[in-house]
Amino acid sequence: MAEVLSQSQIDALLNSLAGTDEPIDEIEKKGNETKYRKYDFYSPKKFTKDKLKILKSIFDNYSRIAGSQINGLYRTSSELSVITVEEQRYYEFGNALNDNDVLTIVNVTVPNAPQSPPLLINASMSLMLSLIDRMLGGVGEEADVDEYYTYTEIEMALYKKVVQYLIGALKDSWSSYVDLNFELDRLEENPGMFQEIGVDETIVIVVIDVELKECTGRLNVCIPGSLLMNIFAIMDKKKHSAMGDELKSQDNRQEIFNSIKGSDLLVRAKVGDAVITLDDIYNLHVGDVVNLNTPKDSDVELYVEEQPWFKGQLGVHKRNVAVQIDDLVDKGNYQTSEN
Repeated sequence: MAEVLSQSQIDALLNSLAGTDEPIDEIEKKGNETKYRKYDFYSPKKFTKDKLKILKSIFDNYSRIAGSQINGLYRTSSELSVITVEEQRYYEFGNALNDNDVLTIVNVTVPNAPQSPPLLINASMSLMLSLIDRMLGGVGEEADVDEYYTYTEIEMALYKKVVQYLIGALKDSWSSYVDLNFELDRLEENPGMFQEIGVDETIVIVVIDVELKECTGRLNVCIPGSLLMNIFAIMDKKKHSAMGDELKSQDNRQEIFNSIKGSDLLVRAKVGDAVITLDDIYNLHVGDVVNLNTPKDSDVELYVEEQPWFKGQLGVHKRNVAVQIDDLVDKGNYQTSEN
């Protein structure tokens, strides 16, 4: 029976016919090589996937809040969505910026934490020019400008007004995790001159896609690693504190229950009911019998602090009248019968 050739052997034969001198075995070996993902031990990752998921959840909330503000302020329909949340080095973010891009420097106040580097926001030029156009009474159509276009002084003043609205939505998006204050510091028109973050410092880039009715654009949020570490430290502390409070409350409940168990409660047995006139009571004598309208073998109800709890049989224990508990009283039936 003829040997069946594999796909890699067939490709090797075709390559040999085309003039390739590479041996068949070597080609097959390359096809079977296991691929490994490279890991940079010089700059290991600082934030776990769970931390990045928390950030994505926060900025998903930010997208909804900022989208509502844009819709109301600029009289248009917009949709914001988080594209990626990725850990990088700052030089990767800086190299992606153009010379005419504008960096928004935002100071972040973290409670009970030392001063942290600022948060950076970069908005695409098409998005900002569209919003500025709407502020000036235009329809916000995408501007036809070349890659070397720079903002005018009037546009920079309006640019600052736009980013203040975007910064205002940050506080509400973080409020469910930690109380942060965000304040606009300045606008940096030359990104290459910004040096408050080291080129090798770890950062997290959040890319938000913005779709307006007239144009599309992106918001890039750069969060320094040292700032995130301070924030996550507070969040972890709150989490551990909440777990400790839960355990403490459980201990308190047990302590309260133990103290209640030593309380004195009045327990009485109800044999039956009788309705008689005041004249009958006046004429009662020793040896008279009062009809309780209850069969002699019926259950006796036990009341704990005027509330029916048990039912049982009347008897004698060590020459004392006693009640043997047989069952719990059905409170629903009891209330129904009383009503």
